[in-house]
Amino acid sequence: MKRDIIKIDEDLCTGCGDCVPNCHEGALQIIDGKVRLISDLMCDGLGACVGHCPEGAITIEQREAVPYDEAAVIKEMITKGKNVIIAHLQHLKEHNALNYLKEGMAYLEEHKDNLGFNLEEVKDAVHNNTKVAEQSACGCPGAKTMSFGPQDNKEDSHQHVGEVKSELRQWPVQMHLVNPLAPYFQNADVVFAADCAAYALGDFHQKYLKDKSLAIACPKLDSNVESYIDKLINLIDGAKVNTITVMMMEVPCCGGLLQMVKTAAERAQRKVPIKSMLVGIQGGILSEEWV
Repeated sequence: MKRDIIKIDEDLCTGCGDCVPNCHEGALQIIDGKVRLISDLMCDGLGACVGHCPEGAITIEQREAVPYDEAAVIKEMITKGKNVIIAHLQHLKEHNALNYLKEGMAYLEEHKDNLGFNLEEVKDAVHNNTKVAEQSACGCPGAKTMSFGPQDNKEDSHQHVGEVKSELRQWPVQMHLVNPLAPYFQNADVVFAADCAAYALGDFHQKYLKDKSLAIACPKLDSNVESYIDKLINLIDGAKVNTITVMMMEVPCCGGLLQMVKTAAERAQRKVPIKSMLVGIQGGILSEEWV
């Protein structure tokens, strides 16, 4: 099956090992002076290790790989102790990988008499984000799924008089990092925008982003954009989004964004309205139509 999984550039890897303790699934080891992915089975594809490589040697790609097996991961981790289990489950929770979290908890419940530690303490630590879990967490706050909600966007003491309010209600927004099944995508109107669009449009937040969820991408510079199509399919079929508005710059390469959405729509089981908007490099909307 095809799924997200890490890729290691051995030419860039120095073997420093900074990534190894940040892979709570135990899928990484230093072998012959380089970091190696020792098992597709153990890599959950969430990328907790990526931000801990000082050389940029680790990326996420989509390829044929053995399906990730949460039960196998938990079984291996039990021998490493309670704190490692907590760190792993907290990692899944932070990335909104709730199905894996349920599978892991179910395995622990089934084998609780042979764990060697109190399962209730693990549950409490994960549920309450206690200190042990926080110290051992995935360490990639830039990819942590966050929904701000209306109350977080209202004016407060940090907002200056006359300052234009941000309408962003989620994090992350970059397409490689977003989880298409995150709560803020459920039944949402989604803006799929070119990286440059918000810089060209002075009223991007108030006119185009308000009350919508956001994903951004660059079809020319981003790697492995094929994985975006699968995420778009998940937005349509899994999150059941209401609409997708594609905001492209007028440069030719930006048309790839619309092509991705059209391809995903053709492969998806649901139908979803798609709007195409062309943004001028000096600002303004040059064209707008439902496709």
